[in-house]
Amino acid sequence: MFIMKTKLSLILISLISSCFCFAKTPVYDETYCGDCDAANQPWKYYLTIGDAPNSLILLPDTPVIGTARFAYDEEQYLWGKALRDTPRGDQAVSDANYSVEAFSAALSEALPFKINKEKTPKTFYLLYHMMQDAGQLATRHAKEHYMRHRPYMIYGENTCLESDQATLSTDGSYPSGHTTVGWAMALVLAELVPEYQNQILLRGIELGQSRVICGYHFQSDVNAGRIMGAAVVARLHADKKFQADLIKAKREVKRILAKISSQK
Repeated sequence: MFIMKTKLSLILISLISSCFCFAKTPVYDETYCGDCDAANQPWKYYLTIGDAPNSLILLPDTPVIGTARFAYDEEQYLWGKALRDTPRGDQAVSDANYSVEAFSAALSEALPFKINKEKTPKTFYLLYHMMQDAGQLATRHAKEHYMRHRPYMIYGENTCLESDQATLSTDGSYPSGHTTVGWAMALVLAELVPEYQNQILLRGIELGQSRVICGYHFQSDVNAGRIMGAAVVARLHADKKFQADLIKAKREVKRILAKISSQK
């Protein structure tokens, strides 16, 4: 009897430990889900679709072909196209990668340290957790309503990265989800590391302009993405879980900066 109780106790301890470890290990899942939010995937979203700012309410209508607003889009399209065979065009190709790792790496270029799972787990997880709130929830209503064709579809010309064209042709162009994510993350990082706010925000702006250079978005898509990026960050600051994760990230960044400073 004593042996059986001992074995049972060991099994229970093992199960509890396993559950504890699992709960503490972040789940990284970037697969697309058209109707998901914090209600059914809380490890991937802070907000529900009802919590998120509504892009259809907040954004103006898409520019109509033949109007002055669309003429500006065309002008910017030609500007971007002219840059594709330059170093800036190469950067735009690199910026086309839509993953938390890619966004973290791009924005890390503005910092004296790298953001990744290993060296900055709290900051990396914060960016991961807010990514779909920005890229999906904050853009969903307008994207689905307008289903705006992307520049390469209208002009019949290839982008700087042809491999993404077939997939993105079924996703509305307005607003730019890529820009929304990049700008939202830049705003949060500027709060975490205010000493480098200008460098971070500039890199965030570049992430959006890269979409114009590549030919994946019109300038109005990008401008709308920045509006929604700012809107979703404002809403995230009212979310208690985001607030808690933000504090953890701030502490992490503070320790890293202190270490860097001590080594000078």
